[in-house]
Amino acid sequence: MSDLKLCQGTKCHTYYTKDRLKGIKGSKTYQTRRRSSMYYGGSNFCSTRCQDDWFNDFGDKAINHFGRLTEPKHLTEHNAWVKRYYYRGYDNLPDEHYFDNTITEERRPLTKQQYDDSNYTLNTGE
Repeated sequence: MSDLKLCQGTKCHTYYTKDRLKGIKGSKTYQTRRRSSMYYGGSNFCSTRCQDDWFNDFGDKAINHFGRLTEPKHLTEHNAWVKRYYYRGYDNLPDEHYFDNTITEERRPLTKQQYDDSNYTLNTGE
């Protein structure tokens, strides 16, 4: 059996749904959801409502802990390269893999191996 995870929503147990109501007749309680798969917030929350509850309670603390932005980030022509591909399988042709510069609209061809390599990049700037 797979491991069950608890929703990390700070108010999950307060929402009145049938699947949260647990226990025997006469001593039932609403409990935090327990599931094998969570689909929100990096697989930590059972719903966007629970994800929003957590962020409202802890978002500022988390951002301050991991580093709040104090200056804007910039996308320049030096770091605007994105790997893309054009699917041509319907014509029995090989797919086209390429780097696309989202600022200059320049396109450079790639091999499938370069496309699949997560460390291969043309980005040189910040």
